[in-house]
Amino acid sequence: MFTRLDPDHRHASRRSSIYARNVVAASQPLAAQAGLQCIRDGGNAVDAAIAAAITLTVVEPTMNGIGSDGFAIVADGDTIHGFNGSGRSPAAWTPQRFDGLAEMPEHGWDSITVPGAVDTWVRLSERFGRLPFERLFSDAIGYASNGYPVSPIVAGGWARAPEEYGHFDGFRSTFMPHGRAPVAGEIFRSSEMADTLNEIATTRGESFYRGELARLMAADAARLGGAMTCDDLARHQGFWTDCISQDFQGLTVHEIPPNGQGITALIALGILEQLNIGDYPPDSADSVHLQVEAMKAAFAETHRHVSDPETMRVTGEQLLDTGHLQRCADSIELAVPHFQKPESQRTTGPCIWLQRMPRA
Repeated sequence: MFTRLDPDHRHASRRSSIYARNVVAASQPLAAQAGLQCIRDGGNAVDAAIAAAITLTVVEPTMNGIGSDGFAIVADGDTIHGFNGSGRSPAAWTPQRFDGLAEMPEHGWDSITVPGAVDTWVRLSERFGRLPFERLFSDAIGYASNGYPVSPIVAGGWARAPEEYGHFDGFRSTFMPHGRAPVAGEIFRSSEMADTLNEIATTRGESFYRGELARLMAADAARLGGAMTCDDLARHQGFWTDCISQDFQGLTVHEIPPNGQGITALIALGILEQLNIGDYPPDSADSVHLQVEAMKAAFAETHRHVSDPETMRVTGEQLLDTGHLQRCADSIELAVPHFQKPESQRTTGPCIWLQRMPRA
């Protein structure tokens, strides 16, 4: 973690920075290219981000899928808009359903809340997009239909996936069409993925929550003993929200409030401000030590307090209160690391971060 934005700081990478009128950043080049093409076609930053996210469901399925959730922060001039596209639990998820379990399942239908990503794409496009919604799917559908070369990083994740998911027949038929995971450089295509994305595009997400795709998901859940129903899917609706923020080193960092987990970063930054982290040389042993301890304290606060905002006993504002942050900072000693057992429950799977930088 760097505590300053320093253009003169030496980085280990030899790659040169290239600046242009528009920049789209994503974890896969094909997704970034899809977003950039939207801008060339007259779209804006939101169009680019949605197109890149949709394309990632095809070209990086090891990290992203239409069953994901979505969070967004949109800067519109001087106004910051937040969108919480996380899904709620199925109505049948009562405490009694999970009696006798030591922890929540990590796989199968009882590990899945209502997917919010598709609704997030629709709502962002409606409010801020310029291009037709269907246009945002064109690259992803093309790669699913015609194929794309699997990148080395994706191939590595794909090779490990069958050990965890190979016992699911749907996973095998979709992601192991030849009885194995594709290797780096191999062309992978999926007409089923193309058809699904086309259905979402042409119905503006209605099929996913209240149509044929919803019925297919609910039927599969019922077949495998899951609790997700058509009613659960139909009730889903993401919502716009004010962001929470924390000042740090002369900058203001914004995040989606709980149930979003971004407050963890804000708590850590607030603790570092109380510790005067800027007084330490970047990457010095003391600086790194304080950053690690601040993150550990922030995660402990998140695990202790953050949940559904309707049931939280404290607010995000209380967790970011200067007095509370100072008390957290006071618990950190420069010479003594604090040891604690990591949480075993995974609250989220892999996440993707997308950004498009507009010209000044």
